[in-house]
Amino acid sequence: MLLLEVISGERLAKPERGKMRVHKISNVNKALDFIASKGVKLVSIGAEEIVDGNAKMTLGMIWTIILRFAIQDISVEETSAKEGLLLWCQRKTAPYKNVNIQNFHISWKDGLGFCALIHRHRPELIDYGKLRKDDPLTNLNTAFDVAEKYLDIPKMLDAEDIVGTARPDEKAIMTYVSSFYHAFSGAQKAETAANRICKVLAVNQENEQLMEDYEKLASDLLEWIRRTIPWLENRAPENTMQAMQQKLEDFRDYRRLHKPPKVQEKCQLEINFNTLQTKLRLSNRPAFMPSEGKMVSDINNAWGGLEQAEKGYEEWLLNEIRRLERLDHLAEKFRQKASIHESWTDGKETMLQQKDYETATLSEIKALLKKHEAFESDLAAHQDRVEQIAAIAQELNELDYYDSPSVNARCQKICDQWDNLGALTQKRREALERTEKLLETIDQLYLEYAKRAAPFNNWMEGAMEDLQDTFIVHTIEEIQGLTTAHEQFKATLPDADKERQAILGIHNEVSKIVQTYHVNMAGTNPYTIITPQEINGKWDHVRQLVPRRDQALMEEHTRQQQNERLRKQFGAQANVIGPWIQTKMEEIGRISIEMHGTLEDQLNHLRQYEKSIINYKPKIDQLEGDHQQIQEALIFDNKHTNYTMEHIRVGWEQLLTTIARTINEVENQILTRDAKGISQEQMNEFRASFNHFDRDHSGTLGPEEFKACLISLGYDIGNDAQKKTGMMDSEDFRACLISMGYNMGEAEFARIMSIVDPNRLGVVTFQAFIDFMSRETADTDTADQVMASFKILAGDKNYITLDELRRELPPDQAEYCIARMAPYSGPDAVPGALDYMSFSTALYGESDL
Repeated sequence: MLLLEVISGERLAKPERGKMRVHKISNVNKALDFIASKGVKLVSIGAEEIVDGNAKMTLGMIWTIILRFAIQDISVEETSAKEGLLLWCQRKTAPYKNVNIQNFHISWKDGLGFCALIHRHRPELIDYGKLRKDDPLTNLNTAFDVAEKYLDIPKMLDAEDIVGTARPDEKAIMTYVSSFYHAFSGAQKAETAANRICKVLAVNQENEQLMEDYEKLASDLLEWIRRTIPWLENRAPENTMQAMQQKLEDFRDYRRLHKPPKVQEKCQLEINFNTLQTKLRLSNRPAFMPSEGKMVSDINNAWGGLEQAEKGYEEWLLNEIRRLERLDHLAEKFRQKASIHESWTDGKETMLQQKDYETATLSEIKALLKKHEAFESDLAAHQDRVEQIAAIAQELNELDYYDSPSVNARCQKICDQWDNLGALTQKRREALERTEKLLETIDQLYLEYAKRAAPFNNWMEGAMEDLQDTFIVHTIEEIQGLTTAHEQFKATLPDADKERQAILGIHNEVSKIVQTYHVNMAGTNPYTIITPQEINGKWDHVRQLVPRRDQALMEEHTRQQQNERLRKQFGAQANVIGPWIQTKMEEIGRISIEMHGTLEDQLNHLRQYEKSIINYKPKIDQLEGDHQQIQEALIFDNKHTNYTMEHIRVGWEQLLTTIARTINEVENQILTRDAKGISQEQMNEFRASFNHFDRDHSGTLGPEEFKACLISLGYDIGNDAQKKTGMMDSEDFRACLISMGYNMGEAEFARIMSIVDPNRLGVVTFQAFIDFMSRETADTDTADQVMASFKILAGDKNYITLDELRRELPPDQAEYCIARMAPYSGPDAVPGALDYMSFSTALYGESDL
C-alpha cells in the first residue's frame, strides 16, 4: 500500500476489517490507473493478483515502473532506452583497460565497469590504477561504497551475490547502472555543450585563418601590381639599339616568367574568396568584408590598371627599336653623303681664290673661264647632295637622334662652306667675265671633253654612291624591287662604257693634235681637272661595286625568305591555337550548363578537361619561341594570320581562369548541396529550370528570366497577396517552399533580388540561385544555441569563469574564448567573470568581438 501511495502520489483509504480485500483492490486499481496515465503498458497485471501476493506479477509490475521512470528517458544517438544506456556505458569506459561492457550481466562481474564510470566523472574519488581485475569483491565494494557516500546512489546490489552468480540479474544491474547515468547527467549535458562550442569555435578559427590568408595574398598581389605598373608606364627611350633590345627581352621575361604566376594567384584569390564566402554562408556567419582596398573588385581594378599599363608597352618598344634602326640608317647615310661631299669640296675654296687669271695668256684665260663654267656645272650638280644632307640632318633632329648636336654641327659646317663656295664662285665668274672680252676662241675639243667628262664623272660618283647606299627592307617584295632596280642599272652599263670610250677618244684626239701641232699645253686640259686616269679609276671602281651590290641584295633576299618562313610558321600555329582556345572556351561554357551525371561526375569531367588544357601549354610555349624569333628578326607584320601573340596570351590566360572558376563553382555547388541537404534530383531540377531560361548560355539570368524561373518552380508573382502554389514535382521541396511562405509580389521579388544580386549587377548566377532555393532549409547552429551551451558549462549562471572554460574546453579553444570574451559587468559578477552572451552574438556578426 505504501508503494502504491508513493507511485500515485495520493493517500489511499485505510481498509476496515471485513472489507479489507475490497479496499485493497480499490487502492491498487488507483495506482494502476495512475501508472497507465503515464504511458506505462501493464499487460495481464490485475489488482487481484497484486492483493493476493502473486510475486511474479508484483515483481513484473515493479520492473515496469523502474523501466518507465528510471530508464525509459535515457537516449543516446536516438537508440532505445536499453541500447542507449549500454552505448553510454561503452563510450564512458572505452579508455579503461580490462573493461569491455557488452551487456548488463557478466560484463559487470569484476566491478571494474562501475569503478570506471565513477573515475571517468569523478577521478578524485577512486584511484583506478591500483584496482586489479582478479579482485572483483574489492572492486565492487569500492564502487558501491563510493557511490552511496559521495554520489547519493543507494546500495541496491550485494557484491557477494554478483560474484557468486554465474549470470547476475540483468534488470538489477540495469536499474543500478541507470542511477549512475542520472547522477552524471549534468556532466553529460556539459560535455554536449562543450562539443557544440568546440565545433563553433573551430569553424570560426578556420574562417579567420582563411581571412588572414586572403588578406596576405591580396596584399602581396596588390604590392606586385603597384611595383610593376610604373615599370610598364616608363616610356623613357634609350639611345642605342642594344639598350632597347634589352628592354624588349625584359618585357618578354615578364610575360613569360613573372606574370603567369600572378595570373594564377589572382584566379586562386577569387576562388579562395568565393569558397570562404560559401563556408561563412553555410555556417550562418556574416559575409567576409576584406580590408579597405583589398576587395576582389579592388584587385580587379588594380589588375585592369596593370593591363592598361601593359597595353601598348610592347608596341612602344618595337616602335622605338624601329625608330632607332631608322636613326642608325639615316645617321650612316648622313655620314656617307657628308664624307663624299667634304671630299669633293676639299681644296675648292683655295682654287676659287686663286688669281691665276691675272698673269695668264689669252688662251689660258679662255681655258680658266671654261674650267670655271665646268666647275659651276659640277657645283650645281652637288646642290642636290647638300640638300639631301640637310634633309637627313633635319629628319634626325625630328626623330630625336641622340648624337644630333654633332650631326647639326657637321651639317652647319657643310652648309656654311657651300654658301661660301657659291659666293667665291660668283666672284671668280665675275672676274673671268671681265677678262673674257680679251680672250680668243678656246680649243673646242678640250671644251667638249670637259663638258662630257663632268656629267659622266657625276654619273659615276652617283652610281658609286647608289651602289654603296645602305638599305633597309621588311618584305620580299621590297628586296625584289631593289633587285629589279639594280638589274636595270646594270643594263645601262654598256651605254655608259660607250660614253666613257667616247670621252677618252676626245682626250686622245687632243693629245694627237698637241703632238701633231706641238701645242704648248703642258699635256693638261685647261677646262677640267677630270683626267682620263680618274675616269678610268672611277669606272673600275663602279665595276667592282656591282658584284658587291649583287651579293648584298642576294643575302638580304635570303634573309627575307627566312623571315617569310618565320611568318608562315607562326601563322600556321596561331591559326590552330587561336580557334582551339575559342573552342575550348565555348566547350567549358557548354559543360557548365549541361547536366550529365552527378555534380561529382561534372567535377571529375572538368578536372580531366583542365588537365587536357594544361597539357596543351607546350604548344603555347613553342608559339612564344617562334614569336621571339620574329621579334628578334625585326618582323613587324604578318599577313598569314590575324592572331597576334598578345591575342593568344590573353585568350590562354582567360581559358585557364575560366576552367578554374568553373571547377570552383561546381565545388561550391557540392558544398552547398551537402550542407543544405539537397538531393541530386533537386539539384538537377534546379539546373534544368535555370538552363531553360538561360537562353543566351551566359551562365546568368536577368531579372525577368529569374522571375520566370521562379514561376516555373511553383512561385506565383502576380499578386502581392498570393503565396507560392507548391506545384514542384519534389514533394519535399514543395513542402519547403510552402513552409517558407514567400509573398512573391513586386515588393517580395525586389527583396529576393537584393539577396541574389547584392551588388545590383542586374544578373543572377546559378550559385546565388541555389543559395536562395536552399537557404531556408539550412540546419546550422545559431547564436542562441551557442549561448545555451555556454550556460550549461557555466552551471546556469549569466557569466562563465576562466577555470570553467579551461576545464570544459580543449586548451587552444579555451584560450581563444578567454582572449575574446569581454568582462561580465552584471550585478551578480564575480572577479574574473566573462560575458559569454555578447561573445556568442559576436560569433554570428550581431556585434563586434
